[in-house]
Amino acid sequence: MTKWAASLIRIANYEVESLQKRLGEISARRQDAEIRLAMLDAEGEAEMLRAQADATAGWYMVGYTQGLSVRKAEIQAQIDSIKVEESGARDALSRAFEELKKYEQVAESAKLARQKKADAIETAQMDEMGLRKTGTR
Repeated sequence: MTKWAASLIRIANYEVESLQKRLGEISARRQDAEIRLAMLDAEGEAEMLRAQADATAGWYMVGYTQGLSVRKAEIQAQIDSIKVEESGARDALSRAFEELKKYEQVAESAKLARQKKADAIETAQMDEMGLRKTGTR
C-alpha cells in the first residue's frame, strides 16, 4: 500500500471512529432523556394514587398535573431534538464509511495493478530467459 493510500485510510478511519463516538454520546443523551420522561410518568402516577388516598393532596393535583405536563413536554422536545441530531450523525457516519470503503478500494486496485505489472515483468523475464536457453535469441 502506498503512503498516500495508507494516510487516506488512516484519516478516514479516524473520522469513522470520531463519528461513532459522537453517535454513542448522542444515543446516551437520548436514552437519558427517555429515562427522565419515564420517571416523570411514574412520579405522576404515584402522585395520582396519593391524591386519591388523601383528600388534601387532591387540592394540589391540578397545579401538579399542569407542572408535570410542562416538564414532560420539555423533555419530549429534547428527545425530538436529539433524535434529529442522532439521525444526522447516523447519516454522517454512513457517508464516512462510504468514503473509507472508496479509499480501501482505490488502495486495493492500486495494489492489484502493481502486482499485475510485476507479474507481467516477471513473465517477460522468464520468457527471455527461456529464449536464451533455447538459443533462439
